[in-house]
Amino acid sequence: MRSSSSAEMRYIINDKKYSFRSAFDTETGVYVRTGVLDENGHDTGIDPFMASFPHLIDVGVMGNCIHGKTGLCAKAGIGCYQSGLLVEQPNMTVENFRWIAEQCRGRCNQLALGGRGDPDQHEHFEELLAISRENILVPNFTTSGYGMTAELAAICKKYCGAVAVSWYRSEYTLKAIRLLLEAGVKTNIHYVLGKNSIDEAIERLKNNDFPKGINAVIFLLHKPAGQGTKQNMLDFADPRVAEFFGEIDARHPFKVGMDSCNVPGAINFCKNVLPESLDTCEGGRYSCYIGADMVMVPCSFDQQKRYEVQLGDGVSIEDAWNSAPFEAFRDRMRGACPGCEKRALCMGGCPLMPEIVFCGSEKRLIKQ
Repeated sequence: MRSSSSAEMRYIINDKKYSFRSAFDTETGVYVRTGVLDENGHDTGIDPFMASFPHLIDVGVMGNCIHGKTGLCAKAGIGCYQSGLLVEQPNMTVENFRWIAEQCRGRCNQLALGGRGDPDQHEHFEELLAISRENILVPNFTTSGYGMTAELAAICKKYCGAVAVSWYRSEYTLKAIRLLLEAGVKTNIHYVLGKNSIDEAIERLKNNDFPKGINAVIFLLHKPAGQGTKQNMLDFADPRVAEFFGEIDARHPFKVGMDSCNVPGAINFCKNVLPESLDTCEGGRYSCYIGADMVMVPCSFDQQKRYEVQLGDGVSIEDAWNSAPFEAFRDRMRGACPGCEKRALCMGGCPLMPEIVFCGSEKRLIKQ
């Protein structure tokens, strides 16, 4: 159940099933939640393991990628986890997107549009954003910037909470950032962090060398999925990893963030990051992914669909959320590293690819 203040656009979800409350500001994107509340409504300080419905859904509206087909992703050193160079499928229909959005109204905060391609190149891009807002959901998305125009940037300003541009080190990357900033869009950079890019990341952070005016740089950990290779995976023992998180600890003129896959690294290397600001893998706990084929998984990186649930034909998002495959995914986190004092913060890291987790503890134990 959600209550709201229209003046401030702040929404509060009272999760009666798991006894906690969360608040989301649709203007700033600030999201906070209480600990588990006791019978008197007092905060116990225990972080709730999960919500009764996802607070953020990654909606893969794109089944194919114009940018990926050019080979420019690979040229920039990015191994597309959705295999955009190789796979071509239909985009999500407007009807299916509306079906998702209507179920999320009053229960979910944000829809992150994505999939195998740039959402701004979807044939019904503006309609998808409008449907989101009609259902009191904030739409966000990530783009390569390859097809960004002033007209599309104006649409983003009208509907989106924020837009992220993937760091492809190209003229079209910088052009897209400029167009979005000129349109007044809150603009982030998504930077994929792997062996082939960590040196540049460290150097750019040291010199604050990112385009002026951006809201934040978000570092996304490279994973061996799709076209992503194991050879480009970073290792906990690599001294550059500690150096990188040292730069994360420092102050910058822009915000610095990371995906939850990087959280074990922040726990082990950062000194100035508040533990309360960290949220480890939220897949199946607070978020999920729905592909253009209407298959729902706890995380978009489950490219083998080990934990899939096919939506439709009587199966709702809530049904999938409470399904056996999703519970099996959560059980990997519930049972991870029982003897570690950092377990509550980390939960063992990624349940899909334990090899990417920045941890060298002897107490590390992952349930198989």
